Amino acid sequence: MKRLDFLEKNHINNLTSIIIEVAINVHNELGPGLLESVYNTCMVFELQSRGIKALSEVTLPVIYRGQQVSENGLRIDLLVEDSVIVELKSVEEILPVHKKQLFTYLRLANKPVGLLINFNNSLLKDGITRIVNSPKGDVRLT
Repeated sequence: MKRLDFLEKNHINNLTSIIIEVAINVHNELGPGLLESVYNTCMVFELQSRGIKALSEVTLPVIYRGQQVSENGLRIDLLVEDSVIVELKSVEEILPVHKKQLFTYLRLANKPVGLLINFNNSLLKDGITRIVNSPKGDVRLT
């Protein structure tokens, strides 16, 4: 593995750890059962207060056969440091479609890793899934 690859991977791992820590703090403060938009606002506030660039509701254009067919086709809940996509949920349970949605966002945005966070859990760590956008295009849950 090249040194740059190692440093980039280490940076991404550190960044996802910080995002998870922030999510746990927000969850501890607010508890489960609120709207996703509430958690989204608090996540952005917490990340930015730590000096981390976090953008909310980032539009992702849809490209089909090399042509942009929709400028605002998709919306990413959170884009952190232009590297990590965070998809927030507040649902009874995470379904396979939620994981597929995040993987599709990773692939279309060409980002390396994403976090799917379901705030509707008593213990937030049970509601976190990390998905890696591998170079071969297959999904890896980590």
